Amino acid sequence: QAQLVESGGGLVQAGGSLTLSCAASGRTFSTYVMGWFRQAPGKEREFVATISRSGGVTRYADPVKGRFTISRDNAKNTMYLQMNSLKPEDTAVYYCAAGTAPSSYAGTYYREVEYNYWGQGTQVTVSS
Repeated sequence: QAQLVESGGGLVQAGGSLTLSCAASGRTFSTYVMGWFRQAPGKEREFVATISRSGGVTRYADPVKGRFTISRDNAKNTMYLQMNSLKPEDTAVYYCAAGTAPSSYAGTYYREVEYNYWGQGTQVTVSS
């Protein structure tokens, strides 16, 4: 079972940058497909980005393409989300998630139902 802890959120001006981290417990981090989701006030949680177990495959939601970069360091049991050119509409609670996958699966997940474990979230606020 994975326990996930996000960090790195905060208040930033529009156009600024933040890097979120997701630290995972346990020795099986490299077996999980990982992802970032976010939930803005009054809205449903939405997919942001996902990364395969090896880190070789990534996928992004259209609103963040070209601005956000997902990465992982399996040796450190940590996933990252580098966020550049932040906009007020990026304001949300950001969640990291881990999904189990067959050993032969080399892809990513973008649906919430594919993830088994979730962090508590970290607030990102972008001021205009």
